[in-house]
Amino acid sequence: MAASSSLQFTATPFNQFHSKQVPKHATKWGTIRCSTASPSKSYNITLLPGDGIGPEVISVAKNALQLVASIEGFEVAFEEMPMGGAALDAVGVPLPAETLNSAKKSDATLLGAIGGYKWDKNEKHLKPETGLLQLREGLQVFANLRPATVLPQLVDASTLKKEVAEGVDLMVVRELTGGIYFGKPRGFGTNENGQEIGFNTEVYAAYEIDRIARIAFETARKRRGKLCSVDKANVLEASMLWRKIVTALASEYPDVELSHMYVDNAAMQLVRNPKQFDTIVTNNIFGDILSDEASMITGSIGMLPSASLGAAGPGLFEPIHGSAPDIAGQDKANPLATMLSAAMLLKYGLGEEKAAQRIEAAVLDTLNRGFRTGDIHSAGHKLVGCKEMGEEVLKSIDSKTPAAV
Repeated sequence: MAASSSLQFTATPFNQFHSKQVPKHATKWGTIRCSTASPSKSYNITLLPGDGIGPEVISVAKNALQLVASIEGFEVAFEEMPMGGAALDAVGVPLPAETLNSAKKSDATLLGAIGGYKWDKNEKHLKPETGLLQLREGLQVFANLRPATVLPQLVDASTLKKEVAEGVDLMVVRELTGGIYFGKPRGFGTNENGQEIGFNTEVYAAYEIDRIARIAFETARKRRGKLCSVDKANVLEASMLWRKIVTALASEYPDVELSHMYVDNAAMQLVRNPKQFDTIVTNNIFGDILSDEASMITGSIGMLPSASLGAAGPGLFEPIHGSAPDIAGQDKANPLATMLSAAMLLKYGLGEEKAAQRIEAAVLDTLNRGFRTGDIHSAGHKLVGCKEMGEEVLKSIDSKTPAAV
C-alpha cells in the first residue's frame, strides 16, 4: 500500500460556523511536557472515558494529544470526569452536574464510550445512554459530522467487493439534538382497547432544519460540492418540512449540487454504490442508522471518528463505536477511531490544524507498517492490542512532519 496515502476529513472548518473564533486561554494547570520556550497557547480538555473499552481508548488518545501538543508548542490540560455507567455506579446518575459543568467550561470534550450489559435493565432515566443525550443537549451540539473513508490500506477489510468499496469518501451530517430522540409527547400509556403502548414524537422546528442544512451546504462546498438530503417526505410531515426548507436554501449555494433521497433508498444505495455520495444531511434517527451502516463499508466501526458541534461553546468528539463490554479490559480494542476523534478535536475544536494532521498521518503510517487490531486484521499483517497500536502511532507522530496546511 502506498505510504503517501492521505487521510483527509474535508469538512467545513469549525470556526466558519462557530461564533467562538478563538478558544479561551485556560489557566495552565498541568503542563504536559517541558520545553525551552513557553507555549503561547493553553487548552483545557475534558476527558470522559465512560464504560467498557472507553477508558482504554481514551488513554491512548490522551497520549497522542500530549505528544502533538508538545511538538507543536501548545499546552493541553485534562480533567477526567465520570459519565455513563461509571457515573451511575459512582454517584447514581449517568451525567453528574459536575461532569456537564466541566464539559461546558472546557475548550473541547473527548468521550470514549458509554453503556454495557450491567445497566441494560435500568429505568430509562438511569441508563448510560440517557447521559449521552443530556450531554449533547447541555452542550447544544446540534451538528454531528461523521466521516466514512475507505483507506487504501483497509479496502480488503470492507464487507463489500473491492471495486465497490475502493475510493469511498463521504461525510454524514446528522442533526443531533432534535427529532424523535427528543420530541414530545413521549412515554407509555394505554390505548382505547386497554393495551399498553409506547410512543415517541418526530418533530422539527424550521430553525433546527435551517441551521443543520446550512452546515451541510458549507461542508459540501468544502468537499466535492454534492449534497444529498435524506428524508421520508413521502410519508412523514416532519420530513416534508425538512425537504421544503433544505430545497429553499439551495438557492443560496449555487455551487452545491443538491439532491433528495428517501431514507430506505439511501440505505440501499450506500451498499449498492456508496461512491455516489459526497455529503449526506439527515435527521437524528436516520443519521444514527445511516452513519453506522456507512461505517461498515470502511471495514470496521472501530476506525471512524465523529465531531459534534454547536453554534457556540465547546464541541464533543467521540468514536462512533460502542463500549464493547465483551472485550473490555482485554487490550483488544481498536483505538484508532478515538485517536482520529482527537484529531477532529484539534482541527474543529481548537483550530490546531498541524497537530491534527500529525495524528492523521501517523495513523496512516502505522497501518502502512502493517499493524492491525483484531477487528481489521488480515493475513500478512501484525496483530496487536490496543496499547501496542497506540504506541506505534505515537512512534509515527514523533517521526513524521505533517504536510503544509
